[in-house]
Amino acid sequence: MSYARLPTGTADELEREILEQWRKEDLFRKTLEAAKDAPPFVFYEGPPTANGRPGIHHVFARTIKDLVCRYHSLKGRSVTRIAGWDTHGLPVEIEVEKALNINGKSDIERFGVAEFNRRCRESVFRYKNDWESLSDRIGYWLDYDKPYVTYTNEYIESVWWLLKQLWSKDLLYEGYKVLPYCGRCGTSLSSHELAMGYKTHRSPSIYALYRLVGENASAGAPRHLLVWTTTPWTLPSNVAVAVNPEYRYVELEVDGIRLIVEKTIAQTKSVPGGTHGEPLGSFTVIAEFQGSELVGKRYEQLLDIVDVEAGSAFRVIPGDFVTREEGTGIVHIAPAFGADDYEAIRREEMAFVNPIDQRGCFQGTNWDDINGVTVFEANDKIAERLQREGKVFGRYEPKGYEHTYPFCWRCDYPLIYYARRSWFVRTTAFKDRMVALNNDVHWYPPEVGTRRFGEWLENNVDWALSRDRYWGTPLPAWTCDTCGECEMIGAFAELSERWGRELPQDFDPHKPYIDNVTFACASCDGTMRRVPEVIDAWFDSGAMPYAQWHYPFENQEMFKSHFPAHFICEGLDQTRGWFYSLLAIAAGVSQETAYHNVIVNGLLLDAKGSKMSKRVGNVVDPWDAVKQFGADAVRIYLLASSQVWLPKRFDPKAIPEVAGGFLNRLRNTYDFFARYADSNGVAQAPPIEQRAIIDRWLLSRVAAVAQQVNAAWSNFDVTTGTRILMDFCDNELSQWYVRLNRSRFWAPDSEADPAAVATLYDTLVTVARLAAPAMPFLSDAIHRRLTGSSVHLTTFPDNLPGRNRALDEAMATIRRLVSLARNAREKASLRGRQPLAEMRVAVPGAVTGPDFDACLQLLAREVNVKLVTVVASDAELVSLKGKPNFRSLGKVYGKQTPRAAAAVGELSAKQLAALEGGQVVSVKVDGTSFEYRPEDVVVEREVSTDWLVQTEGSLVVALNPEMSNELQQEGLARELVNRVQRLRKDVGYDYTTRIALAVTGADDVLAAARAFDTFIAGETLARRFEIGDELVGPDVRETVNLNGQDAVVMLERFKGEEGAY
Repeated sequence: MSYARLPTGTADELEREILEQWRKEDLFRKTLEAAKDAPPFVFYEGPPTANGRPGIHHVFARTIKDLVCRYHSLKGRSVTRIAGWDTHGLPVEIEVEKALNINGKSDIERFGVAEFNRRCRESVFRYKNDWESLSDRIGYWLDYDKPYVTYTNEYIESVWWLLKQLWSKDLLYEGYKVLPYCGRCGTSLSSHELAMGYKTHRSPSIYALYRLVGENASAGAPRHLLVWTTTPWTLPSNVAVAVNPEYRYVELEVDGIRLIVEKTIAQTKSVPGGTHGEPLGSFTVIAEFQGSELVGKRYEQLLDIVDVEAGSAFRVIPGDFVTREEGTGIVHIAPAFGADDYEAIRREEMAFVNPIDQRGCFQGTNWDDINGVTVFEANDKIAERLQREGKVFGRYEPKGYEHTYPFCWRCDYPLIYYARRSWFVRTTAFKDRMVALNNDVHWYPPEVGTRRFGEWLENNVDWALSRDRYWGTPLPAWTCDTCGECEMIGAFAELSERWGRELPQDFDPHKPYIDNVTFACASCDGTMRRVPEVIDAWFDSGAMPYAQWHYPFENQEMFKSHFPAHFICEGLDQTRGWFYSLLAIAAGVSQETAYHNVIVNGLLLDAKGSKMSKRVGNVVDPWDAVKQFGADAVRIYLLASSQVWLPKRFDPKAIPEVAGGFLNRLRNTYDFFARYADSNGVAQAPPIEQRAIIDRWLLSRVAAVAQQVNAAWSNFDVTTGTRILMDFCDNELSQWYVRLNRSRFWAPDSEADPAAVATLYDTLVTVARLAAPAMPFLSDAIHRRLTGSSVHLTTFPDNLPGRNRALDEAMATIRRLVSLARNAREKASLRGRQPLAEMRVAVPGAVTGPDFDACLQLLAREVNVKLVTVVASDAELVSLKGKPNFRSLGKVYGKQTPRAAAAVGELSAKQLAALEGGQVVSVKVDGTSFEYRPEDVVVEREVSTDWLVQTEGSLVVALNPEMSNELQQEGLARELVNRVQRLRKDVGYDYTTRIALAVTGADDVLAAARAFDTFIAGETLARRFEIGDELVGPDVRETVNLNGQDAVVMLERFKGEEGAY
């Protein structure tokens, strides 16, 4: 029985055929069914939002996930691969706002919350088919039949249960804090959302003059506290300034103005901040005092546009948060817009001022020019007024300070810090538990866990949970409108009981319907009403280990056997997102981690190393890449081009270089096998121990590669495992085994060698199984043609027979010697097709033995020499010379180093060899002994013969360059064979096509052809060989140059006449 060839179409066409076969067979479902009783390998799919199309970066993460899941499936595990959809939150709302051409909360409420949320529900699966189709096309197997969807009633009920668990442990509370706030979205954000939106930004820079008042004002010129800020819009809300009581401050006179600044800052002659800082110019120091002496002093209100009770504001307070790093050492305090500010004012029992509404606009001030204006638009107006009133030192710079500034991670609007009531998860109460749990997680790479994520946990703040929005999981807190009692609902049955009626069949727990559910307060005669907030959508996604099973209301055993996850994988940004929410919820509710192993894939950049952006136009369409190169090639490129956790340039031009060559060589290797092999050869093969040494070597190597790939992939090193497999297929299977053994498959007029057929068959089957997790399409196509079954229903190779480490080492040495011999030929401009009489080699004694001796014949053939001689010592081929390592010697001998270095020349060859072997040697010169360690002397080799010598460590090869007439003729004959083979290929002859061949030309060429006619005819499959005569009407006739001599080569298909060959 023969083996079917691979189709000749594109990779895309082949993969689509395989996909169709998978669909017809329902192959994914079969793999799940086959492993249903196996031990679970738990994988959590991070839920994407399907209201946007997937990008090439999603292909990156999904390739890694699929490899790990396929690997463990082939290892006999039942792999959980439940798809999920993240359907709540700002990302969805913003897209719907755009679609409806509305902007902000007031527009939404005019439009109607019920209808708006209905549109949100409809929108979340807008691109669901795109996601599923792309995942299918790249071979990413997920169970989309029963995905978890965060907006479903079952999912929300589980989230409510989790929230009640936190509430019952006093880990959920309502508080008043300064939080990052988006004026466009009208809601606060959590600290992990804040961390996602930082980017470089130029903010205003202004130095304001606060005039001291009362008895502290000195006679003559008034004194001013000099304060720097990048937020002029907060200055109308100022109620205090802070100094560090531990610092020294100075009063300066600059151009007639009295300024107070921190002393060390004054000594720099400029105030840090702005584009280059504000030069102080020449000044006179009037006085110096401790910061504590400024505490309690009063100053004039900077802008009298907000009503503030003077007695509770406008004085200097102490603050250990004041530093010298930026500004003047004096900080302006606006309690509504800074966490330190708010805590300081609360401690000092001073006034609280907030003229900013929930849109981020001024309201209720005494200055109509800024009422209704956003804080960012008000900056210039405020600065210009202060300038006119003489309350600015130096110049105002509207874009004077470049720094990283937070923007809304979804709508890209600049954030402010804003004091408001909000609901929080008290994560600081179990921060230490999260840190300890994280220490037991295996992160790839480790530094993400210890540094980026670990440090994030160490600096943890309470999770700002609530959102003043509409489309999200409603916070299940009901408060009494009379006594303020709060009750957290953790189940729909509980809600029904408190409500006193059955929930309707079409019950929707979303706003606005849930807000109509009220019930009597248990503590008084008041009515319990739900709080208006929804929760952070990151809590939804972090709840998926529980909510995907509707736990605890159903599937308790399924949850227990699928928690925590063995493996998750997402991009680096998820250290502030999903990775955190998973861990925080699991630690708070279950006191456990949510996952054991995390691969963090790096950022995918464009070909030039820039971040991909639709605005810039450098985004790669994943469909284009897959159609052009095939999914296998894209996957291999993403896995192998660099470690997956490093930033990676996605350069379509590099895909053929990194992945295309490997895939083509593997295809060609299989096609070579299929062309010449048949199943009879496999069945007739002798036992492994009776096969040729190169067969035994290949089977040993593939067993070793299986061990190495297993070791890498079981430790989640997807890149190393993939590269090991690629290197084996390229350099050992294709470039070595197949190239050296072609004649065993297609020797003229004989069957292929059964041992070679069986060896290559077994190797290709193993390679297909090893490659299946990384490149599921081509591996399946090859495996089906070899075995008749899908590779994805087999097992991953492990503990294969035939492993022989001594043979591996012997053949590795042979290959290194071949490389050295080729280098020697290249330096002497000797073609590889020119045979030489002899090569001598020196190798370490540990390598020599029966296996090495058996491989010498391969070495002679590959290097094209008639005789290989192994010499006892490289001293027969080279002489050793010692070179002093001055840096190492200097540490030992100091001033005596020159003498110690000169004495190196007295070391014998035996001593130099001992140094190479790691020994310590000594030599005595002029009565002084010098001792040398291996690191003290560099041992070099010098050629001591006219042979062609190359060395590498302890390996030495020497080629005899002298050539007899017979060797020169054989070289010409081999050159002729090479040209004939090229012409066969150009004409389009098959490997097995027999030909008629004729050669005319220079006498030396004809003499060489006559001397080696049988060899030439055999190599070229010539059944008729005319030397000095021409063919009539040949298929091709071409003049060629052979080592400087012209010849005319003619060939045609052999037509069956009797010939000499």
